[in-house]
Amino acid sequence: MRPISFQRSYTIHPAGSVLACCGDTKVLCTATVEDSVPPWLRGTGKGWVTAEYAMLPGSTGGGRKRRDGAKPDGRSVEIQRLIGRSLRAGVNLETLGEVSIIVDCDVIQADGGTRTTAISGGWVALVDALAVVAQARGEGDGRQWLLGQISAISVGMVDGAVVVDLDYAHDSRAEVDMNVVARDDAYVEIQGTGEQGVFSRSQLDALLDGAASGLATVQAAQRQALGW
Repeated sequence: MRPISFQRSYTIHPAGSVLACCGDTKVLCTATVEDSVPPWLRGTGKGWVTAEYAMLPGSTGGGRKRRDGAKPDGRSVEIQRLIGRSLRAGVNLETLGEVSIIVDCDVIQADGGTRTTAISGGWVALVDALAVVAQARGEGDGRQWLLGQISAISVGMVDGAVVVDLDYAHDSRAEVDMNVVARDDAYVEIQGTGEQGVFSRSQLDALLDGAASGLATVQAAQRQALGW
């Protein structure tokens, strides 16, 4: 795997702010707390966690990437929905109370694995935001609202071999490309595609075994960043 790190308090204004780095992929993850929830949750006592994702100009090779307009492109929408689903899986929204936490994931440099880096960094930022909510209420450190640790990793088959944590060079020629999101040691979501053909059950098992080792490394880095 590439070196991975989570630098907390990267900017000063959000409740949670993390620079998530996975090799040359760098994602700024910020978590903002709002004292309101979407209309369908008002009066329920439940909280909400959602996410937005964007790749900034200059984040990719091959020329400037244009900013998303008023309506994000289809890829960005798909990824931010994945991030939101993943982060919600780690929070007890029933007991959080009527607050929303919005996690913005902005890719400032891309070299493969931007969505998985965003999820893993977004979770660290979310933990810090929950701590701010708890402190304001005088209710501990916010860990009482966590259902588990959310992490993500990419894995693929490249030249017939399992590669964990794909950079762009691997991703662009992978026969199989997969993103795995977990809460502790259980799966939240698995996205797998035979990019250049099909893959067997034995190859799927090998990919999931590789992902398990990668997720353990990500989880250790998250805990180290949080001082747990």
